[in-house]
Amino acid sequence: MKGIFWATVASAMFGVSGTVLQFISQGQSIPTSWFLSARTMGAGVILLLISVILYGKKTFTIFKSWREIAWIVAYALIGLGANLLTFYIAVQSGNAAAATILQYLSPLFIVLGSLLFKHERPLRSDLIAFGVALIGVFLAITRGDITQLAIPVDSLLWGIGSGITAACYVVLPRPLVRDYGHAPITVLGWGTFIAGIVFNLYHPVFLNMPPMTGTLIGSMATVIIVGTILPFSLILYSTHFAPSDVISIVDATQPVVTFILSIIFLSLKITIAEVIGSVLVIVAIYLLQQGRRKIETQFEREN
Repeated sequence: MKGIFWATVASAMFGVSGTVLQFISQGQSIPTSWFLSARTMGAGVILLLISVILYGKKTFTIFKSWREIAWIVAYALIGLGANLLTFYIAVQSGNAAAATILQYLSPLFIVLGSLLFKHERPLRSDLIAFGVALIGVFLAITRGDITQLAIPVDSLLWGIGSGITAACYVVLPRPLVRDYGHAPITVLGWGTFIAGIVFNLYHPVFLNMPPMTGTLIGSMATVIIVGTILPFSLILYSTHFAPSDVISIVDATQPVVTFILSIIFLSLKITIAEVIGSVLVIVAIYLLQQGRRKIETQFEREN
């Protein structure tokens, strides 16, 4: 219960961050490129400092081979950086609630990737999850009326992109943690920092800076601390008390919190069809995860 509690708090923090992200992207007149440069560089520096405090010189062993360097760069650019970019634009052009639901589809894109690149046949539970998720997404983005969309087309496309890049964000760092034994917070720190360098090459954070108002500083600090550093640390802490499969069950807290906060603070108006669709997407991902856990557990017992 202690592990579930802290994991739930972490997921809720991600939900808060998504709502604040919409406030920044739509309520503050700041360039997208500047925001991404500031967010990634700020979070990357703080995470690496934490890693140095916890692990010392081991923080830098990730660069001891070209293979590890290739993995961390791929994670930084194709996974983390691309995900931050696509999700931000999806929120900016639509709303945080819809973007979060579309990004929440990432486990389905992982299964699709396994089918396309590894030729792994999907499980029966995967197919059921796909069907349920498609119905859910249809209801969430059309409000049950095929003649209209609840969000602009570009927001839909960027949201789907955020789901695909979120899948890369999950898959790409696994070899660094599993095969090379690097701490997750170290991998996240370097990935964020490298993404920050790339974003700053395009738009240095010290050029064309928006007016540093208290509102903007507070919002940026919330996204960096509450949306990145604290939730990740809490997830790591929660694994000391509960297994990862149990912790992953509370992932659904994020879209729920984003929906609630968007309704309260951003005047988001949603229909029953959107609510049902969002619930179906969450149920679909749960079915997908449960089906794969059963197969993995059975395989471990047999071997």
